[in-house]
Amino acid sequence: MLRIADLSHTEQVTADATVNDVMLRRPTVHPADVTIGAARAALEAAPKLHLLLLIRDGRVIGTLDRGDLSDPALAGDSPALALAELDGRTVAPDVPAERLRKDMLATGIRRLAVVDDEMRLLGLLCLKSSGTGFCSDDGVADMRRARSASNVPRP
Repeated sequence: MLRIADLSHTEQVTADATVNDVMLRRPTVHPADVTIGAARAALEAAPKLHLLLLIRDGRVIGTLDRGDLSDPALAGDSPALALAELDGRTVAPDVPAERLRKDMLATGIRRLAVVDDEMRLLGLLCLKSSGTGFCSDDGVADMRRARSASNVPRP
């Protein structure tokens, strides 16, 4: 099985890699009862966050991207789940990663929830902005540490 650490600096995905091999295993999740205001705040607070995963009992019941929340007339205290989508935003773990990478590049989709047949969340597929590969848990953790360190006041 391919490990993220085995990917080269060019982040190319091997022909036999599946979504399971390249997905983030610790994605950020949000409760299904999140409000529109809280969902907007989450997206504003994290520029790299492209897809909110709405979870109930370990299952993905909806996803939200910035476009779903873009109408300024939407009341901030309303449930965001009413705007959530699943169609075209989930993928099974056994799909070939390279084929999906090409599809994601063609459609402009950068994030997909990885789910099993019962919609249990397994991970998140995160296409890098370069389009050459996928984000890794270690890479995401490094980015968060660097961002946190840059926000710490210096004596």
